[in-house]
Amino acid sequence: MQTSPGPVEGDMTPAARAAGGFEGRSPVGPWVTASEANRARVLQLLYDMGPLSRADLAKLIGVTRTTVGSVVQPLIDGGVLVEGEPRPSGAVGGKPARPLWFSREGQPIGAVHLMPGRVAAAAVSPVGEVLATAGGTFRADASDGSAAVDLVVECLRRVLPADGPRALGVGVAVGGMVDTDTGTIVEVSLAPALSGLPLAPLVSRRLGLDVHIDHHPRAQALGDRWFGQARGVRSFASLYLADVLGVGLVLDGAVQRGRAGAGGEIGHSVVELDGGEVCNCGRRGCWETVATVGWLRGRARRLGLPGAGKLTPGRLAERVAAGDRAAAGLLDRYARNIAVGIVNLQHTLAPGLFLLHGDVVAGGEVLRAAIEGHVAGWVLPQPGGPPEIVLAEDRDHATLLGAAGIVLSQSLGRIR
Repeated sequence: MQTSPGPVEGDMTPAARAAGGFEGRSPVGPWVTASEANRARVLQLLYDMGPLSRADLAKLIGVTRTTVGSVVQPLIDGGVLVEGEPRPSGAVGGKPARPLWFSREGQPIGAVHLMPGRVAAAAVSPVGEVLATAGGTFRADASDGSAAVDLVVECLRRVLPADGPRALGVGVAVGGMVDTDTGTIVEVSLAPALSGLPLAPLVSRRLGLDVHIDHHPRAQALGDRWFGQARGVRSFASLYLADVLGVGLVLDGAVQRGRAGAGGEIGHSVVELDGGEVCNCGRRGCWETVATVGWLRGRARRLGLPGAGKLTPGRLAERVAAGDRAAAGLLDRYARNIAVGIVNLQHTLAPGLFLLHGDVVAGGEVLRAAIEGHVAGWVLPQPGGPPEIVLAEDRDHATLLGAAGIVLSQSLGRIR
């Protein structure tokens, strides 16, 4: 039986071991050569830590500069990496270091966000730049998923022109349960026609590209980790709070997926034991029933607030700023409902950082501070300090970037 060779020389440093696991798995498997393992570690360290010199990489991985040179030179020759301008020499002199980084001219990546009735697609550069976008709608109540597949393919063809460089692959973030092993959508409660759809094989067959799918919140977390506000952070939670609720967890550098991608349905964790509203999943008491925009509008109707049917966290925050006491009470209750799930996650897994995406971002500092205040009041004192609640940047592309990250995670060890 073959075994993993590990690095070429010496023991791995902690940073190298940390770089070994991405997308919930290790790039170093029992059939991976030493050069392939070191190439994967080099690429992962660059994404995690930014441009690094050969000396930096050698130190972090625990190998010689000669070994690193044998890994990076083919990547430079192949257009995957480029060398930056020389850095000034240190006090001891020596040859100026030239940082290595990914080429903006490298293979683009196809990225898709598939939601009930909507598709957003993008071409993403290896450095996380959105190069082109396309989108469209399909009937969520259609009898089958063919229209959704057609739209995904059409949007990808629009952003990945046939006369450009061949795409590295396609990543699809799906707003529903998925089987990542087979590339099949398991269930989308708001678009039943997508349930059971073998999306990845269908799109791959038509485009001739490798296609990988994952759950939307996990892809979002991957986007935060590779290209966004959580870059370089080893553990954090990425929350999506809008008409639905989802959480992607990154622990010690690895996105937590569960068997066949079954994990991550934290929005359906139970927070109300005695009744509660009926969830989209058909059950009662789910966290999603009390921490989404639907709950917010329903409670606003009960309070008789004007425009309750179109209320958003942003509009609610505006009313609070204008001195509306009823709105202030509602915002505080909404913040508490969000906080209860965050506290449970912190007590269970202690990610420490919670990055909030979706409609909740428009609630601004008043809503963020209210959530953080409730979390601080409930969470037990811990050595790492209290959890940090951070709003994602407005109009961020975390999910599309994360869809590209799915491809990168699958491809790191195979990039030549």
